[in-house]
Amino acid sequence: MHELGIVFHIMDSLETVAQENQLDAIHSVTLEIGEVSAVIPEYLTDCWQWARKKKDFLINCEMIVNVLPAYTYCEDCKQIYPTVTHGKICPNCGSASTYLKTGNEINIKEVEV
Repeated sequence: MHELGIVFHIMDSLETVAQENQLDAIHSVTLEIGEVSAVIPEYLTDCWQWARKKKDFLINCEMIVNVLPAYTYCEDCKQIYPTVTHGKICPNCGSASTYLKTGNEINIKEVEV
């Protein structure tokens, strides 16, 4: 379960933010998770519920997860299409000359104090 490792990385990042800004507590953290990032949002939030209790400044911190849709770009017809629906083959021209444009990211979007 790599979600726990991601949670620990987020906690480290939040600890840095708290120290740099002399914060006693963080109210919430909002994440952006790409729908093909291989991160399961429910596992991530379950891990967060357990791990946040290990740090005093995060004890009441809520994790908000926004799932970003995945889109693929076709190099032949220059169209963008939904990745999950169509996969690697472009539904417009049938080309396999495509690449993932968005949808595999994991970002801390916002920290509320």
